[in-house]
Amino acid sequence: MTYVRVIGLAWWLQLKMRSRSAFDGLLGVLYPLFFSTVVFMMFRHGDASGAALLSAAVGASVMGVWSSTSTTASAALQQERRQGTLELLVAAPTPLPVVILPVTLSMATIGAYSLVVTLMWGRFAFGVDLAIQRPVQFVLAAAVTVVSIGVLGFLLAVSSVRYRTAWALGTALEMPVWLISGFLVPLDLLPAWIRPISWLLAPTWGIDAIRAAAEGRDALPALAACLGLAAVYGLVGSLLAVRLVDAARRHATLALT
Repeated sequence: MTYVRVIGLAWWLQLKMRSRSAFDGLLGVLYPLFFSTVVFMMFRHGDASGAALLSAAVGASVMGVWSSTSTTASAALQQERRQGTLELLVAAPTPLPVVILPVTLSMATIGAYSLVVTLMWGRFAFGVDLAIQRPVQFVLAAAVTVVSIGVLGFLLAVSSVRYRTAWALGTALEMPVWLISGFLVPLDLLPAWIRPISWLLAPTWGIDAIRAAAEGRDALPALAACLGLAAVYGLVGSLLAVRLVDAARRHATLALT
């Protein structure tokens, strides 16, 4: 319960800080509008049906969540290093994974704004019919998807702690992840060897659960897969964080100076 309280308080603190950030806040507001406008114009130009437009709206909304998390999550610990606070986080009595997880969860939470804004933008600016067949499962699937993206960002943040240009790694992964996760392009159109990779990504199952709920299909199987992968990310990230911190302490390389 102590760790849950720490995660909750740190998440709320990080959320307030990032909501006032010129980078995270302003771009978090503008990115969803850019993404959704381009996607809706492309689909409308192709005379897409209402179901296809709804699927595109859902994909564009989740794409905004991932874009808000990928670059900032990979650079999260590098930013702490530049500010001279990384050593304090590592030396704190609270385990490092418990300290890092709220940071990336706050990024994904800010990205969740894009999910709502994209759907509303599509409804009022482009006339997309938002007929959600299973609203309860839709809301649950959206919440789980946001959390899973936050945990994936946690794994990305831990994995890139030893790289000086960690932000570039997150930027490089931004487009490939939303592409092979099926946000906008159906997985059936991608090469067969990519599909096993997409199955290992929680956003793939998250977007599938959201679309299933919107179309009236059962979203629970995809939702369970998304939750399971998020738990695996959290476990792997926690073990990796402990391993990297131990190595940095032995070699005195935490600050990379």
